[in-house]
Amino acid sequence: MGATKTEVFTEQQNRIADLAKAFAHPARVAILQHLAKTQSCICGDLVDVLPLSQATVSQHLKELSRIGIVKGNVDPPRVCYCINEVVWAEAKEAFGKLLTQFEGNFCC
Repeated sequence: MGATKTEVFTEQQNRIADLAKAFAHPARVAILQHLAKTQSCICGDLVDVLPLSQATVSQHLKELSRIGIVKGNVDPPRVCYCINEVVWAEAKEAFGKLLTQFEGNFCC
């Protein structure tokens, strides 16, 4: 696989791409939907509501945490997750701006 050459793109372009990774897998979308719907911290319940193993859910939560769109409180053996309101608003604004740039002048 070739290098991504992220250094040739702006910080904003790289951040939008990173935020898009949060929505790039249906399991992560399902996790975000569940967290948004409950609007509270979830501690271990995600495995009960998703058709995925604990290990798979943990991997997706790790990626969502890396991006910053979810935050967690670690108190072993419990880890509680919720939406990070600041990053959620950042993603909403970034995607909104990106998607409204095109005003419908189709060339093809």
